[in-house]
Amino acid sequence: MQRALRLLEAVASHREGAPAKQLARETGLPLPTTYHLLRTLTHEGYLLREKGAFFLGDAAVRLAGSGAVQNRRIKIENSLARWRDEIGVPIYFALYREGEVELVAVADTPSAPAVEEWADFRETAHAHAIGQCLLGQLDSKTRQDHLDRYPVESITPYTVRNRQALLDRLGALGRMEPLVERQEYALGTVCAAIPLTAGSTVAAMAISVPLHQEDRLLPAIERLRTEIGALFSSVVLSISI
Repeated sequence: MQRALRLLEAVASHREGAPAKQLARETGLPLPTTYHLLRTLTHEGYLLREKGAFFLGDAAVRLAGSGAVQNRRIKIENSLARWRDEIGVPIYFALYREGEVELVAVADTPSAPAVEEWADFRETAHAHAIGQCLLGQLDSKTRQDHLDRYPVESITPYTVRNRQALLDRLGALGRMEPLVERQEYALGTVCAAIPLTAGSTVAAMAISVPLHQEDRLLPAIERLRTEIGALFSSVVLSISI
C-alpha cells in the first residue's frame, strides 16, 4: 500500500505525466515492482496511461476529493467543539443540499447533550429550528417542493400546525433573525438557529437548551451569530462544493 501511494504521489507531481522509468527513479522502487504497481493502479482506475506516460485517473481524483471534504468536516467539527466549550451548549451545523437536510456535524458533551434524533431530521425539517432555518432560506418553489415531499405533520403537541402556519412564520422572519423553536421537535427542549451565508449555499447553525434554561437561549445564539459567522462562511462554501 505504501509503495502504491508513493507512486500516486509521484504521478501527481507531473501534470503532463511521467514514464515508468522516471517514476521508479523518483520513488526508489525497483523497475519490475514499479511496472507491476503501475499496471495494477491503471487496471483499478487510479492511473491512466497515454503514449507511455502515466497520469492520475478518475479513481485517484475522487479519492483526493473525498479526503479534502473529510478534512473540511474535521475543521468544522473542531470549530464547533471550541464554541460548544465557550458557550456551554450543544451546537449543530447543517446544509440543505440536493433537496435534503444534511446534518453535517454536532458538538455536545455528557453534561450538555444534543437532542436525540428520534424522528428523521430530513423528514421533519418543519419541526426543528435548524430545519426551519434552512427552509426559510429557500426560494418559494424549492420550499414548496420540499414540503410536498415531506408534509407538515405533528411531532409533538407544540409542532407548527400546518403548512400555511409554517410559511407565515418563515415569511415573518427578518433576514438574519434567529429562528426559535420551543418543544416542536423534542419535549422539554428549546432550540434556536441562525442562517449562514456563503454564496448560494444554504446552511445554518443551531443550539439547544433544556426548557428550564430557556433564558440562556437567545444570549447564546446571539453570541454565536456575532462571533463566528465570518469564520464559518469560508468553511461552509468549501464543504458545499
